[in-house]
Amino acid sequence: MKSLSLWLLVLTHLSCFVQSARAQSSATVEIATYAGLTVTGNAGWYYNIEATDDLTDSESWSVVETIQLDAGPVILWFDGSAPVSGKRFYRVANPPVLPVPNMVLIQAGSFVMGSPDTELYRSSNEGPQTTVTFTRDFYMGKYEVTQEEYLALIGSNPSFLRSDPSLPVDSVNWTTAAAYCDALTSAQRVAGRCPSDWSYRLPTEAEWEYVCRAGTSTPVPDSYLEAYEWFQDNSGLTTHPVGTKLPNPWGIYDMLGNVSEWCLDWSGAYPGGSVTDWVQPVTSFTRIVRGGNYLTSKNYNRSAERTPLPPDGSFTPNFGFRVVLAPIQ
Repeated sequence: MKSLSLWLLVLTHLSCFVQSARAQSSATVEIATYAGLTVTGNAGWYYNIEATDDLTDSESWSVVETIQLDAGPVILWFDGSAPVSGKRFYRVANPPVLPVPNMVLIQAGSFVMGSPDTELYRSSNEGPQTTVTFTRDFYMGKYEVTQEEYLALIGSNPSFLRSDPSLPVDSVNWTTAAAYCDALTSAQRVAGRCPSDWSYRLPTEAEWEYVCRAGTSTPVPDSYLEAYEWFQDNSGLTTHPVGTKLPNPWGIYDMLGNVSEWCLDWSGAYPGGSVTDWVQPVTSFTRIVRGGNYLTSKNYNRSAERTPLPPDGSFTPNFGFRVVLAPIQ
């Protein structure tokens, strides 16, 4: 990555001091007497300009503006919100977290994962119930990955059902889905939109069920399944464009229908008790698929339902996935 050069532009009414950028920016700093801020970097990349009025408080830095060097490797920037008196200090952070379109911020929190022994249609692999706490926010795809998105990134479309590019991509196994996430991470880092300590990946089982339940504890988070999901009784035995049913309470679509979704984890029993930022360790030869799909009965369209399958298994037209953007643990 090219080095950044950041100059402080000294205004007649404002005395400013420029701090060096974060270590990940590899910034160099010089002082100049211009009426603005000149940022030099990689054309097309995004940068955060951060400011603070108190250098003694390391937590006081905040983003003033996110800029893109789309007109070339140098731009001139002015701080229109600068105070009329006192000092303001600046630095450049590169790159900021800028999710691809249709990602929803999921706030950290806790929930109970799995199903009680009394739940109707429960399978034995849905326990023991475990309290999972997330300590960091993450982003999750509002929709399942579409054929249009997959084709644009990978250059091919593995789907069996191809009547509309806004259909979810289907006929993918775990390995194929994980490779898409790796490719998306690489593309976004090249574009300066994904820092090195974040990545796109498949959701963990805990993340998937946390978002699927969306603050509820019932077998299905929505009381009227027909209005929210495509399954055997209403799908016409085919997939449908993403987002054509109602979203769950957190604004996420098709969690329990359309296509079933691969998760990051290996399969295995839950640990029980209380855990933090939990990911299933390598305990088997199978990965996990979550949620019902357009071919399954509503009995499978439950938040806790899970199916273990080989990661490199045969392609099936009812398996797809969605992506998560999260800090690397």
